[in-house]
Amino acid sequence: MSFLLERLVKKVPGTHSALLLSTDGLRESWYGIGDDDADHLAAIASGVCSMAQAVGTGFSPVPEDGLRQMIVELQGLVMFVTAPAERTVLAVLANPQVDAKAVSYEMGRLSTQLRQQLATPARDDGPAQMGTR
Repeated sequence: MSFLLERLVKKVPGTHSALLLSTDGLRESWYGIGDDDADHLAAIASGVCSMAQAVGTGFSPVPEDGLRQMIVELQGLVMFVTAPAERTVLAVLANPQVDAKAVSYEMGRLSTQLRQQLATPARDDGPAQMGTR
């Protein structure tokens, strides 16, 4: 899956990293950042997704309004976050000069093309048995 993230990053000038994670903050696939940074970004993106869901639940007139896209714009960085499939989040980091429409388009394209493959399976919340999962 990381090759798809690499393609997204290389296709849009100014984009430098992408991360696919579960909604509970576990990194699944990434490109352009190291392992520790992927863990850190996964926690942040999961929190951003949760915050967006809370806004939708509390204020949207659409029942169970899901996250389409959230953009965090800082002086030196832009973070795009979307939920491309069930229990899955896609985060992209880019320079502030990036073409936001191009990033959004490519994230949507990736989501549409791979919705089934991107879905994160539900985790079993039952007690884990030793040696099995």
